[in-house]
This record gives sequence, C-alpha cells and structure tokens, in this order.
Amino acid sequence: MTTFTRPPSDPDHITAFEHPALFYTTWEDYLSGVGGAVRAAADQGRPVLVAVPGERLDLLRDALGTDRPDIVWTDMRQAGRNPGRILSMLQDFAARAATGRPFIVGEPIWVGRTPAEAGEATRHEALINLAFARLDATVLCPYETALPEQVLAQARRTHPVLVGSDGHRPSPAHADPHEVCRDCDTPLPEPGDPVVLHFGERELADARDAAGRWAETGGMSPQRRTDWVLAVSEAVTNSVRHGGGKGTLRLWRAENSLVAEVRDHGRMTDPLIGRRRPDPSAATGGRGVWMIHQLCDLVETRAFPSGLVVRLHMTVD
Repeated sequence: MTTFTRPPSDPDHITAFEHPALFYTTWEDYLSGVGGAVRAAADQGRPVLVAVPGERLDLLRDALGTDRPDIVWTDMRQAGRNPGRILSMLQDFAARAATGRPFIVGEPIWVGRTPAEAGEATRHEALINLAFARLDATVLCPYETALPEQVLAQARRTHPVLVGSDGHRPSPAHADPHEVCRDCDTPLPEPGDPVVLHFGERELADARDAAGRWAETGGMSPQRRTDWVLAVSEAVTNSVRHGGGKGTLRLWRAENSLVAEVRDHGRMTDPLIGRRRPDPSAATGGRGVWMIHQLCDLVETRAFPSGLVVRLHMTVD
C-alpha cells in the first residue's frame, strides 16, 4: 500500500512548502495514501481542503466521516473543469487558512481528461511551485498509474517529491517551473474552416458581435452566450491593450463546444497572470484573464516568439 509520510525534519524548522505527487493503483492505495494523509493533517489541527474527482471524494468521505468540519470537500470535476482556475481556488483556501499550515489535496488529472485538459493541468502543476513557494503549506497531488505514461512523466517533472509503493523519495526528473511551462507551449492543432476576423480598437464591438452571433447560431443557451461573449470580449480587449493594438479572432465548433482563438503580438511576462484572484484595487491588471478562466470550460495558452495564442472553449449545453 502507498502511505504518505512527511520526511524527517528539524522540529525547530518547518519546511515552507511541500508539493509531493502520490502514485496509486488501487482504491486501497488511495485510502491508505491520500486518506491517511488527510486524517493525519486534520488530527494535527491543520486546515484541510480535499479537491478530487467526485467518486474519489465519496470514497474518502465514507472512510473519514462526513462530520469533519475541519475538512473542506470539493469535487474537482466541477471546480477544476478548466485547469486554469484551480490555482486560484487553492490559493484562496491557503490565504484564509495561512496561520494554520494548510494541507491541500488536489487531483487535477484523471482518466478521461482530454489531452488538451491534461496539458493545461500540467502547466497548473508547475505553477503551483511558483505560487506557493513562500507559503508554509502542503499540496499533495494524487496520480492514478492508469494515466498515460506521458502524464505520469510530467508529474515527475512538476513535483519535487514522489510517493509510491517504494515510499517517499525526491523526484530525479523535477524541473524548473518556467522550463515546464515553456515545454507546454507546443503548437495547437489547426481547425478545419474557422471564421476569421482581424481587429483593432475600432473593431472590438464587431468582434464581440461576431462571437455572439456565432454562439447563437451554434445553439448556445442565452445564459451561456452571455458568459461566452464576455470571455471573448475580455480576450480581444487584452489584445488591443497589451498585444500590440490588434489581433486575430478565429471561431469554430469542436464537437459539443465552441472555440474562440485570439492571436496577437503580446508577451507573457508573468506566468501566473489570471491564475490568482486579482486585487480589485491594484493597477497591475490581470482581472480580464482571471475572468476568462472563471467563465470558460477550458483555456489553452501558448507563448511563442511571434506572440500569444489564447483558445477559449465553452460547451454549448
């Protein structure tokens, strides 16, 4: 069985941040490793957030008991549908519980995640190391060994410590988060026959109208259309403000989702932009990108030498 144990340390010095990946094969492994770690953290009085897919959530709650006010339970299939909004959720919890050494279980990738979702979740895992670097917290990330090998290989790169049947050990493949993010910037597959619009400041309204008409034609509900148009509007406005004053909007349908892609000549100066809740009083921006992540079912970002590419996915239903 897999068991998570904290490595020996000087009792007078607490490691600021721990980010282990726990590999499991069976439900017994899961209950022993993840359940045991959650129980131990809660018994120590640490604030605990468990954000895992629903069926695993039920498994842990049945084992640990539902009458645990010291544990916050979250279905990752819903809260983390778009991997780009997971980090904000984890940071919000950690900020509220900062004095209690928060303990977080976050399972962002599960069997059935699309390759695009898994890729953005890998980026998220790398960024955890930047966002939490100065915090006294633990983020434990379970990985089922039935996942594709390339996903497991990336988990070894994004986590400094691995937990498996062989115990607790440093990851020899652990890489700098910036390097992992750069490696995530692979070319995106080309759509078949998209609608293409070139826009500048004067054409922003035209781009928004085109996105709204596209969603209506695609059968998106009025409420979803409102969110869709708002997300696309934020994306094209960011292009004008930060991407060289102009950009290209492409629209197409992919199975049961609508996709909007915005390309411009901008640069990603902060890899955490949009991944943390922005301060409404700050002048540094980031509110638009954060809003896009909250509204969309998937956001793919690519930083190329030629500029930025942002793809917004939203299901029709």
